[in-house]
Amino acid sequence: MRYTHVESPIGRLLLVGRPDALTGLYVADHEGCRALDPTWTEDAGPFTGVVAQLREYFAGQRTEFDLPLEPSGTPFQLAVWAALEEIPFGETRGYGELARRIGRPSASRAVGAANGRNPISIIVPCHRVIGSDGSLTGYGWGTARKSWLLDHERSQATLFG
Repeated sequence: MRYTHVESPIGRLLLVGRPDALTGLYVADHEGCRALDPTWTEDAGPFTGVVAQLREYFAGQRTEFDLPLEPSGTPFQLAVWAALEEIPFGETRGYGELARRIGRPSASRAVGAANGRNPISIIVPCHRVIGSDGSLTGYGWGTARKSWLLDHERSQATLFG
C-alpha cells in the first residue's frame, strides 16, 4: 500500500491505495482519519491522477471523477457506495431514497451507517446524502465540511448547468 497527503480547502487529505487504484481518501487532521500503517510506503507517484482531479474539483473545473477505485467493504456497503456515485454533482438525496434505490427500502439507518464508513469520501460523494427534512445530518468530517462541499458543488452546478 502507498499513501500521500494533499492540501485542500477542507483540510489536509490522506490518500491511500495501490499503484493501480485508490482505496481511501480521508481528512488527515480529523479524529476519524485512518491511522497510517507502518507497512505502507509514502509515495506520491501513484496518486498524480487523483491529486490532479481533486485540484480540478476544488477549483470548480471538474464535476465527475474518472479514477480507478477499490473500496473495501461488505456487499451491502459496496451497494450503498455504488449508489452514492449515481447522485449527480450539485444534488442531494435522502437516506431513505438511497435505501429504496438499492432495493432495501426499510434500511435507511443501515444506509446511514454504510455512508459513514465510506472510505473514499468526496470522490464517492457521501456528503450528498442529507436527512429527510433537508438537514445536514451526520458527516464523519463534521457538518461544516459537508456544508462547504455542498455549497461548492451547488455554486459550480449553476455554471456547468
